[in-house]
Amino acid sequence: MVRPHLPLNALRAFEASARHLSFTRAAIELCVTQAAVSHQVKLLEDRLKVGLFKRLPRGLKVTPEGEALLPVVRDSFDRMAYMLERFEGGFVQEILSVGVVGTFAVGWLLPRLDQFRERHPHIELRLSTNNNRVDIAAEGLDYAIRFGSGAWHDTDAHRLFEAPLSALCIPEIAERLQDPDDLVGEVLLRSYRADEWTGWFEAAGMANEPPIAKGMVFDSSLAMVEAALQGAGVALAPPLMFDRLLSAGALRQPFEVFVSRGSYWLTSLKSRSETPAMGAFREWLFEVVEPLHGPR
Repeated sequence: MVRPHLPLNALRAFEASARHLSFTRAAIELCVTQAAVSHQVKLLEDRLKVGLFKRLPRGLKVTPEGEALLPVVRDSFDRMAYMLERFEGGFVQEILSVGVVGTFAVGWLLPRLDQFRERHPHIELRLSTNNNRVDIAAEGLDYAIRFGSGAWHDTDAHRLFEAPLSALCIPEIAERLQDPDDLVGEVLLRSYRADEWTGWFEAAGMANEPPIAKGMVFDSSLAMVEAALQGAGVALAPPLMFDRLLSAGALRQPFEVFVSRGSYWLTSLKSRSETPAMGAFREWLFEVVEPLHGPR
């Protein structure tokens, strides 16, 4: 297909004039004379054989034909400007969109992202957090890091690592927890997965009948642990994701008892072809998680 010569100067003059509704102000923006802008617009009108403006005593009014052309011209210039801005240091900025479970993003990924940015400065990483409910296609994501079994419809899933759950609480509560049976008198914060505390009590081998979790229900470990930090009760969450709080002493893990209910996975649509940016992120991520776990 042979494309016609595009009168870019005339299109720029038209877009600026339509934005300012003035040839004079458009000329100031474009650093040319008012006559030059008027001339370029007239050339475009002659080429299209339509009037794009009504010349008024004070300013301009865009005609219906001009209104039809304007959004296309604006969009085209915006896209060209955006693309040009992506060229930096001899590279074109690649965009990588990743949806991440909030707990994983805050507790594990963000503290390590400087390594990725230093290695791949030409990749613009766009993160969106969620509570493990994500629609990769609808949200236009390249990858989604989520928690579960790895079985998602039409999705390729690569296991990153397990994040077993354990009881977490503030030091004041931890001091009165000498044995798992001591949890009987505590408020047990829980997620929407009803079997988590049950599984933890089984792993703990409690001598007495385990208590029924009746505390608040949360859709993310981040919110649950924040409630625990405020003294609302004992959370059942992955210590690996809250290492900084544990190291600082703000949070305590009173028992070395764990229960696993899944792993974190790097997922993408089976129909999605891997881009160079996706490949770079995947290779970096697997390299970073390798010391934590064995074969995936």
